[in-house]
Amino acid sequence: MSNTPTNTAEYMKGKTLVISGATRGIGKAILYKFAQHGVNVAFTYNKNEEEAQKIIQDVESKYQIKAVSYPLNVLEPEQYIALYDKIDKDFDRVDFFVSNAIIYGRSVVGGFAPFMRLKPNGLNNIYTATVLAFVVGAQEAVKRMQKVGGGNIVSLSSTGNLVYMPNYAGHGNSKNAVETMVKYAAQDLGEFNIRVNAVSGGPIDTDALRAFPDYAEVKAKVESQSPLKRMGTPQDLAGAAFFLCDNTQSAWLTGQTIVIDGGTTFV
Repeated sequence: MSNTPTNTAEYMKGKTLVISGATRGIGKAILYKFAQHGVNVAFTYNKNEEEAQKIIQDVESKYQIKAVSYPLNVLEPEQYIALYDKIDKDFDRVDFFVSNAIIYGRSVVGGFAPFMRLKPNGLNNIYTATVLAFVVGAQEAVKRMQKVGGGNIVSLSSTGNLVYMPNYAGHGNSKNAVETMVKYAAQDLGEFNIRVNAVSGGPIDTDALRAFPDYAEVKAKVESQSPLKRMGTPQDLAGAAFFLCDNTQSAWLTGQTIVIDGGTTFV
């Protein structure tokens, strides 16, 4: 990777992306973005194996790439170690790692709440899924990237650490932490020709956001605040993640957070 190619198609084709939580929403959009450019995909899912198989059949037939899915519980980050051993058997290289999987529902009880109702268990779960899963997943990816001369790592984040969102303290706090971790990783991994960045999204219209009890209120507020008068889509973030992994476009960009928010954090 020391000789930067001038053509995106040439650079991407035949490389391998590892991405967590890619059966829907932002993760699925990122998976498709990379697959469209000839990148093989190793992706994780939590429970929806049926959807994972549908995605595999679709991208392999449309884009003539290899795709394999693996179950992963991001509340147990150590699972990444055995997962990468499986990836080693299915793929001959790892070039990109995108940490995307999130938790919601029961796992965030005590973490998605006003300050006085926050509980250690809920906060710990959010931190584990956001920060610790990024650390372990990236560490394992780095071991493989070093063998091919470098790579790119991206963590998904959100603007909940920049602007106030009701009940979002647990998530916002963890997003702030993972963005700081990205900066430290970028400093330590640069010598291996590995870049590390984050993509911070404003409220994106996904199943995860729709599960929040105040979804309708958030949607209306974002549409009124954004100069573009709409919510963000998973495809909006997929483009940013792809840009950060494309050495023909962002080769000197590392340790940064790209904010994709429709202009809402300026309000």
